[in-house]
Amino acid sequence: DMAVHLSVLLLLTGLTGIHGITTVSEVSVKAGGSISIPCLYDSRYKNNVKYLCEGYYWNYCSYAVKTNSASSGKFSIADDKIQRIFTVMIKDLKEWDRGDYWCVVEINKGTDNGKYFHLSVTRGTPSLYVDHQEITASIEDKITIKCHHSNRGVIKWCRLGSSCVTEPSGSIDGTAVTINRSAPNVFTVAMSELSTESSGWYLCVQGELQMPVHLTVTEKPTTGDDQVDLKSIIIIPLSLLILALMVTLFVWFMLKRHSKSTLIFDESNSYIFYLCNCLLFINIYTLNLTTVHLCD
Repeated sequence: DMAVHLSVLLLLTGLTGIHGITTVSEVSVKAGGSISIPCLYDSRYKNNVKYLCEGYYWNYCSYAVKTNSASSGKFSIADDKIQRIFTVMIKDLKEWDRGDYWCVVEINKGTDNGKYFHLSVTRGTPSLYVDHQEITASIEDKITIKCHHSNRGVIKWCRLGSSCVTEPSGSIDGTAVTINRSAPNVFTVAMSELSTESSGWYLCVQGELQMPVHLTVTEKPTTGDDQVDLKSIIIIPLSLLILALMVTLFVWFMLKRHSKSTLIFDESNSYIFYLCNCLLFINIYTLNLTTVHLCD
């Protein structure tokens, strides 16, 4: 029965040291869909081989995919050693794919460390699902995630390997979280005050079910106006510098040719110098030259 089932699982997971790995306990997916399962591991396993094992009994489960071998068409695996999470992707799920799986870290000269989860594959609507498992946002953005559910139970929003928030509100690692149930069979999670540290795996939780959601928070993109302003800041002063240099060289050349010349720079950004009974006005911004004859 279920009690015996759980007792055996607790015994098996206890023998394999589950404290080194954290993942979901049960997920529900519609047939024909796909699912990504994140498996968080302890830092001491950073360079170990990781794999997904399929089967109820730990000693008899079979490899589905490993990080040190090529992925199959149905299963794939990726290891993020910085975040210490390896993610298993299962595509085109069939009803016969439902069952028992293990996130496992291979231990050299020792017993491998694994954490069990159960996968349900349904013909109809899954018991708990989200519209998108992958979400991208910018710093300081506010995002909403709709968690669709059909069962009863306590609802939560959790960060994998960290804390959880129950309705109505709370925070996770400095990110503000609010939960509301304004629509039937849906609870909406809103996250604000996002930072790059908010990136990671989160879980919609309802009763015993979880659905993983991956959030990536990036820097705000540079707008076209910002690019124009940046160019203006750099190009305009450089142009004025070149222009001023050209004017200075021109004036110096004219003064050198005519020893009876004098030079004045007035507040209207113009060079004024007396040359051969004429006043010459040269604006340093427009290079307009104005000549005033003082005599014939």
